[in-house]
Amino acid sequence: MTVADQLSKPPATGGRALRREIGLIGLMWASVGSIIGSGWLFGAKEAVVVAGPAAIISWGIGAVAIVLLALVHAELGGMFPVAGGTARYPHYAFGGLAGMSFGWFSWLQAATVAPIEVEAMIGYAQHWTWANGFQHTNGTLTPSGFVVAVVLMAVFVAVNFLGVRLLARTNSAATWWKIAIPLLAIFVLALTHFHGSNFTSQGFAPFGAKGILAAISTSGIIFALLGFEQAIQLSGESRNPKKDIPRAVLGSVAIGALIYMLLQVVYIGALPGSSFAHGWANLAYKGISGPFAGLATVIGLGWLATILYLDAIISPAGTGLIYTTSTSRISYGLSRNGYAPQLFEATDARGVPWFGLIISFVTGVICFLPFPSWQQLVSFITSASVLMYAGAPLAYGVFRNRLPNRERPYRLPGGQVIAPVSFVVASLIIYWAGWDTLWRLGVAIVLGYALLGSYAVYATRKGLPNAPQLDWRAAQWLPVYLLGMGTISWQGGFCAKPGCGAESNLPLWWDMLVIAVFSLAVYYWAVAVGLRSEVIERNIEEFEVVDAGGH
Repeated sequence: MTVADQLSKPPATGGRALRREIGLIGLMWASVGSIIGSGWLFGAKEAVVVAGPAAIISWGIGAVAIVLLALVHAELGGMFPVAGGTARYPHYAFGGLAGMSFGWFSWLQAATVAPIEVEAMIGYAQHWTWANGFQHTNGTLTPSGFVVAVVLMAVFVAVNFLGVRLLARTNSAATWWKIAIPLLAIFVLALTHFHGSNFTSQGFAPFGAKGILAAISTSGIIFALLGFEQAIQLSGESRNPKKDIPRAVLGSVAIGALIYMLLQVVYIGALPGSSFAHGWANLAYKGISGPFAGLATVIGLGWLATILYLDAIISPAGTGLIYTTSTSRISYGLSRNGYAPQLFEATDARGVPWFGLIISFVTGVICFLPFPSWQQLVSFITSASVLMYAGAPLAYGVFRNRLPNRERPYRLPGGQVIAPVSFVVASLIIYWAGWDTLWRLGVAIVLGYALLGSYAVYATRKGLPNAPQLDWRAAQWLPVYLLGMGTISWQGGFCAKPGCGAESNLPLWWDMLVIAVFSLAVYYWAVAVGLRSEVIERNIEEFEVVDAGGH
């Protein structure tokens, strides 16, 4: 079961009406199906260009980072078995301003996935002559490519207007396909073309520690590993959440990380020596715009290339359709919770929130303008996703202090240590994306505050029944955190492009120490000013009323 399956269900009342019938395998399958997506089509190539063969280490670090965040979500998912929990936890703990902020981060994350899938489809389509004019050699879209991208976004939206149940029925088969094809590629490349010397001939880590760390955020590693939260979103329907949720979360991350690491290994091993003769940063071979399929063609596996080119249409299209659905539902939820105009709640005869779908289309088209290549879009969504997840460790700290006796189907051992560490790790992943990505993310955040904040003020002045209470005091740490991360990134060593700011004023390692200290200070500050126990309980009750259909 994936996002589409969940969205096809009628709303539950605060999670109390959910039927607990999903076992460990069902939970794990939901997360694995989300983790193994279109990221595998490009991740290995982008990572090796940034880090060299040491990209294998990058995948390992990325997996550990995701596990830390996933463990914190596992306890929260058991406590609050509700859909959209990632955005709700900060609202419970810090009130309306934090809820609005992380709700916007969630929407921003969902809205940028479909454009990434479109970029993936167009990138692989360069194999066909008729599509050669869709991209420049640097991966940016040509005018005709932009038109094609817009049409594909329109198709995603049009299919969504047919109703979410249609997506839910077809998604299971697509999930099987998405997992089977990467496994096939691993098996075939490992048996037929593998050169161990590729790992050392140009140096195992030619770009040093900075390349290894930069690859985690900029090459699609974190993007590829995202999706573990699907099991947590289904925690209210788990037969044994205390045991199965952590097992499903850790198991899915382990399976996904293993598959991706094996893909990285066989990709490096199968490359002909001529492709990286001028260094890994200048990796080149015919058909590299579709890395795995192009490689299969170069080494004489045309039949495998055909399958991979087909997969490059099926997998991204399936994911793009589902996340277009998610985007409209998140905006629907923002409206129901008082953060956006009620027009987003308008539905057609099939129950589809039509205005939210239109806005998701417009947003997707805009994303093609400042982020004209797959890799730039991935860096953006990685930062937005991790920023969204970063609210969970903070909420966790508040709940451990304010709600010590609340039922926890799964209690994270050592949680008081793991939570602040996971928040530090989230901040590091955001930092590693680099200033060139983060300033764009900052613009998007400011835009979100302008839109949602303006509506909140309007709703309050007009006395609308769903006007949100922003709780400024409990969220006082949030603007400091956002501005602080931006400032450190601007001054730090991962500001790599000329002209992007005062470069490398914080040397490597010192910059990460600054991030760690700053993040810990924000963590304990946020926990100290979190809402009182009775206010948290009231927030939870209010959300239950909204879930039941009230305001």
